[in-house]
Amino acid sequence: MSSTALFFTAAGVGLAVAAPVGPMGMLCIRRTLTEGPQAGLAIGIGIASGDAVYGLVAALGLVGLSHFMLAYDRPLHFAAGLFLLYLGMRALLQKTPANAANDGSSARNSYAGTARAYASALLLTLTNPQTVIMFAALFTTLAPRGPFSTTVALTTVSGVFCGSIAWWCCLVTAVTLARHALGSKLRRWIDRGVGMALAVFGVVEIRRAL
Repeated sequence: MSSTALFFTAAGVGLAVAAPVGPMGMLCIRRTLTEGPQAGLAIGIGIASGDAVYGLVAALGLVGLSHFMLAYDRPLHFAAGLFLLYLGMRALLQKTPANAANDGSSARNSYAGTARAYASALLLTLTNPQTVIMFAALFTTLAPRGPFSTTVALTTVSGVFCGSIAWWCCLVTAVTLARHALGSKLRRWIDRGVGMALAVFGVVEIRRAL
């Protein structure tokens, strides 16, 4: 398989992996609805970055690090569950913010919020070490015959990252278009519903860790 074919095959897999709507998809939808496309894209890039990190670990055969992450599977799921529960309860309890003034302070707050959105998505993705197993199986299937070189590993990881980013861009675009069509009251109810879903996902993760 050529490098180009490998890249596009990996991109298709990255798109398929990202597409199912789970807690991360819910988080992306909520942040896009409440804070706009910039925050939603930050969530998507954070998720894709986490997938790329685990993909690189699996592709380069870093067995020791993979075993370390899997050995702490339960504490990581517990931490992720607590964080999802926190995000869900925060969405349920916080008041809908008023439109901020368009000044330097709001711009700085926007940048800080975007950075926090990226960091939270990256951390939540990295607390799922089972992703290493998924990507290890993926690379075993996609890799050409012969030695699995660094070039092949990076091509595959780049493809998965780009495929994942493509999905998040499509999702954020669709939610942004819907955001302008929805009234504030309906957006508030959707926000509460997403918050409830995040809290439920958090409880499930905590029970999984116990």
